[in-house]
Amino acid sequence: MQAIESSKLKITPLAAFNDNYIWIISQYGNQSVYVVDPGDAQVVIDYLNIKQLQLAGILITHHHHDHTGGIATLLAHTGHTIEVYGPDNENIDNLNNPLSSNCQGQRHITLKHFNQRVDIIPLPGHTLGHIGYLMEGELFCGDTLFSGGCGRLFEGTPKQMYHSLEALSQLPGETRVYCAHEYTLANLNFALSVEPANPELVQYHNLCLDKRSRQVATIPTSIATERNINPFLRCNADTIKASVNQHFVQNVSDPVDTFALLRQWKDNF
Repeated sequence: MQAIESSKLKITPLAAFNDNYIWIISQYGNQSVYVVDPGDAQVVIDYLNIKQLQLAGILITHHHHDHTGGIATLLAHTGHTIEVYGPDNENIDNLNNPLSSNCQGQRHITLKHFNQRVDIIPLPGHTLGHIGYLMEGELFCGDTLFSGGCGRLFEGTPKQMYHSLEALSQLPGETRVYCAHEYTLANLNFALSVEPANPELVQYHNLCLDKRSRQVATIPTSIATERNINPFLRCNADTIKASVNQHFVQNVSDPVDTFALLRQWKDNF
């Protein structure tokens, strides 16, 4: 799959399992790379060998096995100490740079081999300790925000997830979003059921249908795009509230209540 380039970084998706994306972050003129959420070590090792690159560190967003399952094998393959970052309260083995996942915790780190600042964003909801990484306008958000959707609430509350998504929606519109799954078409099918007359959503759905017909990734998306098409970022919109109230025969107006019902709707869609 094609790499995405910015002024300082190159981000390469590696397909894993049925629909996971593992993200390789590299820097021009640097043979060291970082990897985000390596659930499958072998696809990472194969990439490193083919490109003759060295793994400098691992960034973990949350504890689920399809995000962490490759850590031990990658450490054994590397053969020396590398930076392993992740939330400190999610029982993830082999972290040597644990990060606080609450609002009073560490707000940024520096990737030593890149001399690159990375902002840490607490994102409770999918799991309680979920975090995101933001660098150079590139957001790695694990299973919190998907294109057209959001993660299931396995541990957190609707209120937590709503506020996590609100925090992401406040980022600059040009921020690129690197989530961990190719769920876009399924999410958009649901979004169209909720807001069928949204012209931006209809247009985006057609664009993504074309991409997937050519086996092109729909990720990264952008914060600006998601504000326009993602129902979970639009719980203040009258169209979303009306659709939710009609579906559940309710009369809610609070955006958190709207989000909770919307997530319930999606869980049973």
